[in-house]
Amino acid sequence: MTTARLFLSGIKASGHHGAREGEKDEAQGFVVDLDLEVEVGSDSIEATADYRGVSDAVRDVITGGSYDLIEVMAHDVAERVAVFDHVIRVTAIVHKPNAALRLEIDGVAAAVTVPAPDRP
Repeated sequence: MTTARLFLSGIKASGHHGAREGEKDEAQGFVVDLDLEVEVGSDSIEATADYRGVSDAVRDVITGGSYDLIEVMAHDVAERVAVFDHVIRVTAIVHKPNAALRLEIDGVAAAVTVPAPDRP
């Protein structure tokens, strides 16, 4: 069995998140990058993490809840992805582009790393 790192970059979705008054009134864009450590059993698509399913799961977290902090959103994204088959560890980086514009900086992001849960 081989281990590999997969990088999924620029997963975009909109959601109602933010700690400041009014931030949750209108949906705003978020971008997620993932760094996945995976087990690869062979040269077949079934032998690695399902990219489509992982991307859909990330979007579900962003569109399905409401967070004050992107740090907590990043944690929930990482935990949601960590349960996928073949995933050993995941780092989720959540970017909040609108916050960067308001603050006149290049970017605001939070990163969280979690291991996959023990599997039977």
